[in-house]
Amino acid sequence: MHFQEEIQSFYTYLQSQQTAQNYLLQCYKQIDKIDAERKSYENCNVFMYCLHHGREYYRAGEKLDTVLKPVMYFYGMAHLLKACLLTKRPEYPESTSVLAHGVSTRKRKKKDYSFLEDEVKVQHKGLFPYFSEHLFGINKVPFEKVTMKSLFQLIPELITFFTYEQEHSLVKIGHLDDLTITVPKTICDDYHMTENALIKRLESYLPKVLVKEENSKSIMLNLNEPITSDVGPFQINLNSEVYLPTNRDFFIPISEVMVHYLLLYNLSMLSRYEAEWWGELLATKPDADYPFISRFLDITQEKIPLMMGKYLYKKMEGQS
Repeated sequence: MHFQEEIQSFYTYLQSQQTAQNYLLQCYKQIDKIDAERKSYENCNVFMYCLHHGREYYRAGEKLDTVLKPVMYFYGMAHLLKACLLTKRPEYPESTSVLAHGVSTRKRKKKDYSFLEDEVKVQHKGLFPYFSEHLFGINKVPFEKVTMKSLFQLIPELITFFTYEQEHSLVKIGHLDDLTITVPKTICDDYHMTENALIKRLESYLPKVLVKEENSKSIMLNLNEPITSDVGPFQINLNSEVYLPTNRDFFIPISEVMVHYLLLYNLSMLSRYEAEWWGELLATKPDADYPFISRFLDITQEKIPLMMGKYLYKKMEGQS
């Protein structure tokens, strides 16, 4: 069975109280000092409904006009994140502070507003820093503000759009199944870093490096096992190809799930509260914002349910 089909099948499997409760029970047995059986019964309904509602938001969004898609996908994503959090945090939400979005954007848009140049600001409390910590082990988000263009540049499926504009945002270094990664030496120039310094930085995010080889253009690192984590400086496309950002500011621990959340948050705010700008963008397509946003909405509709499902599936594999 194709892995994407496997994930969809797993979502369906979790759509009963019995299967949801048993899945949570196995998750909670890995957590110290809680009554795993009691909490799995307490949480199985909300877990099941978060998964169901999240997927339904995505299904509905796919059928609706683009004007409504960001809101549907943002809330669909939030529900899937909450389901994933319940596998790690049996008491979630511990307080009302974690229910806020955890990110903010400028309230008033300038006359010459550009989405690509817009920024979002990370808050100290709320869903974004909370899931970044508890799902991906990122205790402190490595930036306070970030532009939408920078976030788009971290999505492998958007590489060609930047290539059309003579920008190279990501470089391919291998595949998730590979035991060798090949890093172009041009990255050293991008990062203003020596080859040895780059290798040391990479080693902190990689499985054990067994052998280092190089030629005039590339550094090859042979690993004792394939890259498995999607948290780190690596970005991964739907074909499991692994990329590094060319911008050294984004050689940071980050999950692509975080990237999509920030983009969807801002787009959902625009579609709800900036009706004139959003309507003009979709009707007249005046500038570069439109193709990037349109392509991103197609990508996120497919990719986030798959990534969230993969997270749940891998937890089950780890229990067996």
